[in-house]
Amino acid sequence: MRPFKVFSDYEPAGDQGPAIEALSKGILEGDKFQTLRGVTGSGKTFTMAKVIESVQRPTLVMSHNKTLAAQLYREFKSFFPNNAVEYFVSYYDYYQPEAYVPARDLYIEKDASINEEIDRLRLSATFSLMERTDVIVVSTVSCIYGLGLPESYRDLRVHIEKGMVIDPDELKKKLVSLQYERNDAVLERGRFRSRGDVLEIFPAYLEEAYRIEFDWEEISHIKKFHPVSGEITLELDELSIYPAKHFVMPEDAVPRAIKHITEQMDEQLERFRLQGKLLEAERLKTRTEYDIEMLSEMGYCPGIENYSAPIAGRKPGEPPSTLMHYFPDNFLLFMDESHVTWPQIGAMYEGDRSRKQNLVDFGFRLPCALDNRPLKITEFESMLHQAIFVSATPREQELNRSVRVVDQVIRPTGLIDPVIEIRASEGQIEDIYREVTEHIARGERSLILTLTKRMAEDLTDYLTGLGLKVKYIHSEVETIERVEILKGLRAGEFDILVGINLLREGIDLPEVAYIAILDADKIGFLRSATSLIQIIGRAARNVNGKVVMYADKTSTAMTEAISETNRRRAIQEAWNEKNNITPTTIKKAIGDILTRETQIKRDGADTESSILIKSHNLLIPSERKRLIGKLEKQMAEYAEILQFEQAAVIRDRIEEIKKMDTI
Repeated sequence: MRPFKVFSDYEPAGDQGPAIEALSKGILEGDKFQTLRGVTGSGKTFTMAKVIESVQRPTLVMSHNKTLAAQLYREFKSFFPNNAVEYFVSYYDYYQPEAYVPARDLYIEKDASINEEIDRLRLSATFSLMERTDVIVVSTVSCIYGLGLPESYRDLRVHIEKGMVIDPDELKKKLVSLQYERNDAVLERGRFRSRGDVLEIFPAYLEEAYRIEFDWEEISHIKKFHPVSGEITLELDELSIYPAKHFVMPEDAVPRAIKHITEQMDEQLERFRLQGKLLEAERLKTRTEYDIEMLSEMGYCPGIENYSAPIAGRKPGEPPSTLMHYFPDNFLLFMDESHVTWPQIGAMYEGDRSRKQNLVDFGFRLPCALDNRPLKITEFESMLHQAIFVSATPREQELNRSVRVVDQVIRPTGLIDPVIEIRASEGQIEDIYREVTEHIARGERSLILTLTKRMAEDLTDYLTGLGLKVKYIHSEVETIERVEILKGLRAGEFDILVGINLLREGIDLPEVAYIAILDADKIGFLRSATSLIQIIGRAARNVNGKVVMYADKTSTAMTEAISETNRRRAIQEAWNEKNNITPTTIKKAIGDILTRETQIKRDGADTESSILIKSHNLLIPSERKRLIGKLEKQMAEYAEILQFEQAAVIRDRIEEIKKMDTI
């Protein structure tokens, strides 16, 4: 198997080298938890890649959202072109979970639209984990949700070799048991077709298909080919075909599962009758008997995941199999943005159980549905062999677990974190006016952060009245206009931008040298230590960067943020002095509004939209129309959470597709 090998145009710089060495040493010495505490722009992803190369372990990289997962997937794909880098996120374009609202006696049926390309990528991830060890899977918290048993997925695969004698009809039956469908007219993903002595199979996890040629019952050739062009790309001596779905089970498991389901149904029906819940009992009996009949006849039923516990033979309360169970025991976990990801993992179980408990209590599902769930935080932690938390602002929970905390605070440009001052809120507007005019005279820009939209608008009007060129930006400003506003700030069309929390992260404005934080001492999310540190980072792209906190007292969050910034500055200044580095303001073309991280976020949105596009046939007008609808929904979701750069990427994709209707 190929070893992990990083391909990159640059070598470790600054404190990347010591960070890579320290983290790798910790892994090899058996440290269970470590933390990589790195500032924005220090190249944390590159450090992660070099650690993987150093320790040669299969790796799971976790992120708290699809966008960040997509950006990491693209980066790791570029770093490891010869290894298996996989992408595992929720495969729903749209998902409305099954639910019951007792107060309104409202049952909501499950409704979902599955993205075929993401489904393929999920299956590709488990396929790679079964076939090789040089695997990196980039995933969201989807990796803690129930998946089919890895033992069944592995044991049910069909292995064939050149020269093997096998009845073609028997092979077709095995493919059907793996949930492949036969279609002799069209060969599509997850299907097979038979033409005389030739059997063609399109595995659900690949982009290429296989052609098996028989000489009577002997396999004479095994070829890989492109399913559209028919071009032969490779001839093989052997081949393993894995199931088309994750939820598969051997034939002898069906009667056993039905027996357990029936027993649980009888117990629950008796419980309902004793409680006088006759409506719930009848409802449960009707629904469950229908599912049992489907399982008996088809080996499958809608909502089969709700019976995953009896199918797998798990006892009530036992954790389900997840993607993590497909990894070998010595796998390595990187938890990116751990200060967000870890709490998110902890919140998944309770939210899922609350919804399903109503379904069970009112006769819509058997109690075993409660065991189709995400892992509890304790179960997740017990699954970890070794993990590295990655964050600029790790929480105490991560730091306290870590055997070692490795800092990465040196930027390749030599830029240091900005100077921070605390000034009284009395007379703050006059002070801000004096500061911004001084920076305008030097050709520099300013940011002012408020707590509310109304305050942002009022302050903008006031400063405009003083003859300054000012604009505001918040969630009610249209997506495209936001991008134009940020470009205008960089181009010098105006000098001051007033905003709220959306200026904390993801925006690269190297012309900004002054940031004013109003109400810095207020208690809350927008003025937490983590938020303040992220705000301060916006001034770290300019050599003259300065942050002024306007407050009547010094809050604990302010103290923590200032202390952390000063600690970083001391390290950065010492490094620059030792290596004779003179910091310089980042120079970027005006069109390049985003930081490297945010540019990759654009790439992440581009990756997501590409995956969506690949699952539709653009030559068919109805498919184009359906795709545009999905992309517009995706664009709106990005805009709603203020990720307007990603929304703009998808907007451009939509325009390209619409042009096809005019050709």
